[in-house]
Amino acid sequence: MKYICFSLLFLVFHSMQSQIEWMTMNEALQAQKKEPKKIFADVYTDWCGPCKLMDKNTFSNPDLANYVNEHFYPVKFNAEGTEKVDYKGFEYTNPNYKPERKGKRNAQHFFANALKVSAYPTVVFFDEKSNVISPVVGYRTPEQLEIYLKMIATDAYKELTSQEAWKEYQSNFEGAFKN
Repeated sequence: MKYICFSLLFLVFHSMQSQIEWMTMNEALQAQKKEPKKIFADVYTDWCGPCKLMDKNTFSNPDLANYVNEHFYPVKFNAEGTEKVDYKGFEYTNPNYKPERKGKRNAQHFFANALKVSAYPTVVFFDEKSNVISPVVGYRTPEQLEIYLKMIATDAYKELTSQEAWKEYQSNFEGAFKN
C-alpha cells in the first residue's frame, strides 16, 4: 500500500513539474536583460481550435515542457489581445480591439502584425538579443516541434543556410520526446 501511495505522489509531483512556465513578452524581455536566453513565443487567439489543441496535446508533454523551460523564456501571447508590448523601443498595442468581440475574431495586435504572424497557432523564436529568428506556423505535435526547439536552442539553425542543409538536418535528427 505504501508503494502505491508513493507512486501516486511521485506521478502527481512529476506532472506538476512538467508544465511550461509561461510569461508575458514584457517579462521575457526583462528577463533577457538579466540573463540572456532565447524566447519561445506561442502566438495564439482565443477562438483558434488548433491553438487549444496545442495547449492540450503539445505544451502539456512533459519532455517538451521541461526542454522549453530549460532552454527558453516561454511566452504566451494573444495575437488579438490587449497586452502592451515594449519591444525594440516601440510600444505595441491593439487599439482596434473590440471588447464586445472577446472570444471571437477580433483586431490583430500590432505586435503580432510586426512579427508577420498571419495564421494561428504560430510559434516565434527570438535570439538572446530579442531578434526574431523564425516563426513556425501551424499546429505541431511534441515530436514535430522538437526538431525546431533543438535546432534553435543549439544554434544549429545558423548553419542551415539552404534547403539541402535543412533536409539533411531533418534526416539525421533523432527525436527523444515521448508521447
